[in-house]
Amino acid sequence: MKRVLPACRAAMLLAAFLPVSCSGGEEGSEPPRQAESHPPASETEDAVSSQMGWTGVLNEEEFKSLHELRRGETPEPSGEMIELAGGRAYLSLPEGEPPFPGLVVIQEWWGLNENIQHWSDRLAADGYAALAVDLYEGKVATTPDEASEYMSSVDEEEALEILQTAFAFLRGEPRVRAVKCGSIGWCFGGGWSLRLALAEPELDACVIYYGRLVDDPNELGKIGARVCGIFANQDRGIPPENVDAFVEGLDDAGVPHEIHRYDANHAFANPSSARYDFDAAGDAWEKVRAFLAANLKSGE
Repeated sequence: MKRVLPACRAAMLLAAFLPVSCSGGEEGSEPPRQAESHPPASETEDAVSSQMGWTGVLNEEEFKSLHELRRGETPEPSGEMIELAGGRAYLSLPEGEPPFPGLVVIQEWWGLNENIQHWSDRLAADGYAALAVDLYEGKVATTPDEASEYMSSVDEEEALEILQTAFAFLRGEPRVRAVKCGSIGWCFGGGWSLRLALAEPELDACVIYYGRLVDDPNELGKIGARVCGIFANQDRGIPPENVDAFVEGLDDAGVPHEIHRYDANHAFANPSSARYDFDAAGDAWEKVRAFLAANLKSGE
């Protein structure tokens, strides 16, 4: 059964997740780099030539290379678009037979674009049924103005219902049958990953990449998931003092968590961003992999 937030609580949370989280230029004032305008170096071409039908978990160099290929050279997505909550979502499944641990994957402010599909495939290769929701009703932004417009037009209640429907789908879909489920998102999606954990106490793990935060321990105490936060010390939208307050709130609420901070800027984990930081992104990926394995795969 879907849980819907009471109106008073929804209003309180809405104030914490207003579009200011990304519209201040921190989601990346530059649009995502387009593959065709960045031909890969010869060594990247060699590295990727064997990846066109890749299997296994991509390391950071391999993941980065997917974003550098010319359009038409990237591997075919291993997942599929499905209908979800009257809209669409991208489902990528691991090899093997269910049950699989599930992950609700939540877009950046650009929308459900190729980067998010690559992330979903990457997570599926690591053993998770990854369901990337579309909160923009099929629209994908290519400029900051478009991204800000699309993000501002998101209906908060509808978005939360979509996320809760995704959670229910992962638990009930015969191809998944998830016993344990988590969420993961970046900036706009990072804030929504936290918001899903606040609304869904049966969630097992919540990964937040530089997303808008809540620091009230009374609110955070409603979280049943373990929390992993990935943050950038140079992020002006989610500055270190906000992260400090978040950590203090989690401590006071008794929510198990691990927080990792990098000397990088906002959007550092997206290879399509001009702010991408290879070393920080690679280290964060390994931290997230270990966190998800410990909390979603343990006991299976």
